[in-house]
Amino acid sequence: MALRRVRLLATARRWTIPNLKHFQETRQTVVWLLAPLIGLAAGLVAILFRLAIGVFQLPWLQNTSENVAAAARAQPWWVIMLAPAIGGLLVGLMLRYLLVAKRTGAVPDVMEARLNAGRGLSLKQGFISAAAAALSLGSGASAGREGPIVHLGASVAAAACTRFNLPNAARRTLLASGAAGAVAASFNAPIAGVLFAQEVILGHFALRSFVPLVLASVTATILSQAWFGNVAAFIVPSYSIASYLEVPAFVLLGIAAAAVAVIFQLTVLATDWFARNIKMPLVVRPAVGGLLIGIMAIWLPEVLGVGYDTTDAALKGQLTVFMMLMLIFAKTAATAIALGSRFGGGVFSPALYLGAMTGGAFGLIATSVVPEMGSSEGLYAILGMGAVAAAVLGAPISTTVMVFELTGGFALSLALLLTVAIANGISQAVLGRSFFQAQLESRGIVLHEGTHRMLMKDIRVSDFMRPLEKGNDDVLPEGERERALQSDETLETALRSFDTMGEERLPVVNAKDRSKIIGWASQARALSCFNKELIDSSVEEHR
Repeated sequence: MALRRVRLLATARRWTIPNLKHFQETRQTVVWLLAPLIGLAAGLVAILFRLAIGVFQLPWLQNTSENVAAAARAQPWWVIMLAPAIGGLLVGLMLRYLLVAKRTGAVPDVMEARLNAGRGLSLKQGFISAAAAALSLGSGASAGREGPIVHLGASVAAAACTRFNLPNAARRTLLASGAAGAVAASFNAPIAGVLFAQEVILGHFALRSFVPLVLASVTATILSQAWFGNVAAFIVPSYSIASYLEVPAFVLLGIAAAAVAVIFQLTVLATDWFARNIKMPLVVRPAVGGLLIGIMAIWLPEVLGVGYDTTDAALKGQLTVFMMLMLIFAKTAATAIALGSRFGGGVFSPALYLGAMTGGAFGLIATSVVPEMGSSEGLYAILGMGAVAAAVLGAPISTTVMVFELTGGFALSLALLLTVAIANGISQAVLGRSFFQAQLESRGIVLHEGTHRMLMKDIRVSDFMRPLEKGNDDVLPEGERERALQSDETLETALRSFDTMGEERLPVVNAKDRSKIIGWASQARALSCFNKELIDSSVEEHR
């Protein structure tokens, strides 16, 4: 009996001690302690950002509420036309003189920063970017508020990681925790915040990241609820599916939502490309875009700002089918102009807006054709909202849960899952990537091709070369300088050079002085470094 106890204790120690040791080595205790603090900070910046939008819209709309369309109708036409242009001029000055990247930050910047464990994010630049985005939305630019909040929440997390000198895996988890807290506080949706951080920011659902993400998301939500109240973002009536014979209609709605999502993404990307090819001073670019949005808003003030008031009206069945169809095109154009002209903001809110209009219009048409079987147009607006947003963001799981939390109802799960799956599947089939991934691809960062492709571009020659000893000044003959690698070149370039030149070992020079050798790089060490990073990435994603 005693021997059996000894064996059981030995087995227990063999199972638990290595895991506890790994837990300590990866500094998970620090991560768990920092996560709620980061969530608290993310919730605070989310509240401040929403308040800042109201402050910036006060001078021209005379109020700070989110009922922008109604407030705009009470203003003279010239105020509606000029306010976005004046705001755009101020944003242009911030872009020119304050923002290093010459653009505001959003979700793609956080996804990019994840590759370097958050080291590309500056807290100071994050606050300046958020101020520019709040000014953009407060002056009427048609964009979303969640992207800038996610960027600022992640910037706060990156600053905390730097102070505590954490390993890369822990830094990425806390970076995602900042994003989770930002989404949770913005929408009062803690579950969706966790899933969004895993699905979009981290790109995996590893169990190790779950606890910190939950801690951050719950903390941010509690703070948001304490300030704004424990209410869903959209208060809608209780809808239910009238008949399972409506399933074909849900399928058709998924197809329609996919079409709207694809057209929206292509329009925004094409407008951005067109704007980049127009020679115009950066300072005046947002002002010109703001003037175009202002002219459009004279007749359709519903395109101004975040647009949650108009989205809410569609969910409650308060808009005509003609108005919703018109707003689909108008909001797409206004958002494309806003983002193409460098206004700050994201695509989350516009995607929800377009989805609600698509579903609402589809529901009115469906109920008019088959009134005895059709559910309310408000139900279809909810389904459309989830379907378009999921297709644009490339986040079907978190978007589905978010719609449940936004509307406060889970009775539509069957219909919502079906429409979201179809819309997301068609969008992926046509475009092959989410909108965020397409934005990163325009910067030369390809995420949708897999981890190995990211590592090939992320690993530098300096990461695997053998540096020369101090005082050793080897001079590279001029005729051999073309075969040398530069220390800042990527692993992809290095492997191609090894293959092209048929060499297993090449000299490494500084980019500023190609005459002096600073080290040697071997093909074996390059491949070994690549394999190690692949293994570490796989462990991080599955542990």
